[in-house]
Amino acid sequence: MSCNAFEDHSNSLNIEGPKDLNAQNIARIETTCLHKDTIRFALVSDTHDWYNDCTDYVAAINQRSDLDFVIHLGDLTDYGLPAEHIRTRDILLGLRVPFVVIIGNHDMMGNGRRSYNAIYGPDNFSFIAGNTKFLCMKTFVVDLELTTKAPDFSWLHNELQDSSAYVRTVAAMHIKPGDAQFDKTKKEAFQDSLKRFPGLCFALHGHDHAVQTENIFNDGILYYGETSIDQRHYFVFTLHPTGYYVREYFF
Repeated sequence: MSCNAFEDHSNSLNIEGPKDLNAQNIARIETTCLHKDTIRFALVSDTHDWYNDCTDYVAAINQRSDLDFVIHLGDLTDYGLPAEHIRTRDILLGLRVPFVVIIGNHDMMGNGRRSYNAIYGPDNFSFIAGNTKFLCMKTFVVDLELTTKAPDFSWLHNELQDSSAYVRTVAAMHIKPGDAQFDKTKKEAFQDSLKRFPGLCFALHGHDHAVQTENIFNDGILYYGETSIDQRHYFVFTLHPTGYYVREYFF
């Protein structure tokens, strides 16, 4: 032992470098977007271990001068390993604009959830950009955490209490309602909870490794699915005073 004969297991939690990144970046977003009536953000999702594609994505985003922030919709890793989390984090730190990261199901494998929480923060979080509230949440359960609340309706209820600081809402998650890992008994109640928020515009998700636009509940609220990064695609959303529009890009 005195000769370094033992090494940490790959699932042990030993996170070095920047931590609590969502809170830090949210502070940047809320400051730079304060009083703006038009905001523009890009999506990325399911980067897994496609590190070269992720690096190229960062370079493509950095060439733009029109974005306020980036939302990563989850699955930064394949196996939730600390080394995977750290490597992807270090690539994303190359972004010139602030970014927030939502937890994905792959990110929870092994000690992955602890790694995610250390690097980014709580599973559920929100922020206000301009006059828009973004609800970023964990909507799925995995086999070993069946007692975990997901979606967390108590959290959603608390988020609804103060609606004076925004006029519209965007919901973002890794897994959409109706997926096998989304509790089917909560599907309708989840959408009902979202629609209680002022001016619900649309919802965002990843997970399916496909570009999608669906009116899942036939209520006019579109769910936009971002594909995996190996497809080298990303959405850019622009929220303006009279609505929003979305564009697709490849890099």
